Amino acid sequence: MAPMSVGTPDPDPSGSSSRPNPGTEPNSALEPNSAWLSDLELADIRRRMPILYVEAVPVRLDGSGQVTEVGILLRGNEWGKITRTLVSGRVMYGETLRHALYRHLEKDLGPMAFPQLPPSPVPFSVAEYFPIPGFSGYTDDRQHAVALAYVVPVTGTCEPRQDALEITWMTPDEASSQDVHDDLEGGRGTLLRTALASVGVLGRP
Repeated sequence: MAPMSVGTPDPDPSGSSSRPNPGTEPNSALEPNSAWLSDLELADIRRRMPILYVEAVPVRLDGSGQVTEVGILLRGNEWGKITRTLVSGRVMYGETLRHALYRHLEKDLGPMAFPQLPPSPVPFSVAEYFPIPGFSGYTDDRQHAVALAYVVPVTGTCEPRQDALEITWMTPDEASSQDVHDDLEGGRGTLLRTALASVGVLGRP
């Protein structure tokens, strides 16, 4: 079976919904849509250099700040198979990591998710995805990608949209299970366990 792809399909370059609000653009002098690449441009860049991504593990917290639930997405991949995955996507030119995180969380979880972005841009892990298996535990047949991964609490209502079909909320023990590990695409089961360990709730596999 072919390795799964990192990230989500790139947004429509015609305009649209998943760009940050104009008032929050990191550089409002940029031409409209200047950060978007055509399919040919993106394919050429993917052959020449690594692509930077952000990934997020959505969680819900109790009153003491302990993680009580972990959100995992269901998404259809480019081969038509339904897989489990995490919030993920590219960082655009001229975009800060915080803007990229917020944009992809809103795109996958909906505008009412109200993510609480971390005050520091330091990720809990850096995942390197390679098109050839064996270089690391993460694979992406399209490209060499480097993903900065974050645990992000959400406080609102999550209504997945675009290519995200639904979000499944699990307890940390459920999310730590071998079944969930095996279902996550591209090696993200390992990334999820690293996320749970970073917040002290990694259960028994």
